[in-house]
Amino acid sequence: MNKKVIGIIIAVILVCVIGAVTLYALNDRNNNENTNNNSTSNETSNNNENENENEESNNEATVGSKVLVVYYSAQNHTEAVAKQIAENLDADIFEVIPKDVYTTEDLDWTDPNSRVTKEHDDESLRNIELVTTDVPNWEDYDTVLIGYPIWWGIAAWSIDNFVKNNDFTGKTVIPFCTSSSSGLGESARILEGYANGGNWRDGHRFSSSASDSDIKSFTDSIK
Repeated sequence: MNKKVIGIIIAVILVCVIGAVTLYALNDRNNNENTNNNSTSNETSNNNENENENEESNNEATVGSKVLVVYYSAQNHTEAVAKQIAENLDADIFEVIPKDVYTTEDLDWTDPNSRVTKEHDDESLRNIELVTTDVPNWEDYDTVLIGYPIWWGIAAWSIDNFVKNNDFTGKTVIPFCTSSSSGLGESARILEGYANGGNWRDGHRFSSSASDSDIKSFTDSIK
């Protein structure tokens, strides 16, 4: 075999070796890139999962906040509104009940000798004793809605001692009232003055025959 043929054979072998080395290097590079891409993808996926878990946790905190609807009702108008509010908000409910319940005659504001008229004329008679002002697990509630009828432009005074006897610190308080013609007036501001703490928001007035749609509009606004 002459030197020329041997040179050609050696050249071919070198080309094959170089090609093999180059191919191995390219495959190794691709494997590394794939590994890095998979690692990045997994990290992104984990980050997204963590973000979703955090969002769900925040949502659960909002949904889990406890709401209480407190009401005093003399003629069932406020009771009907309060129960619908509680249903719409999936809230607990607490009725304020005087120990000496008002009769129909007591509530006749056109009679100067009726109980409610005498109490209106003499503020010392408005200290209405209640069956109880203690709400089970009161400290668990974040939001408290307080409902009452309007008497002579202010809250029916049967609700006063409930407000005075409870600590609203750290709670959002939303008053609402029912009346045939009068507005909310100064009722909410006066109750806030009686209260121990609380973040008192603007109140809302319902007619004595409030519709479900009116109540839904109100509850939708505070969800």
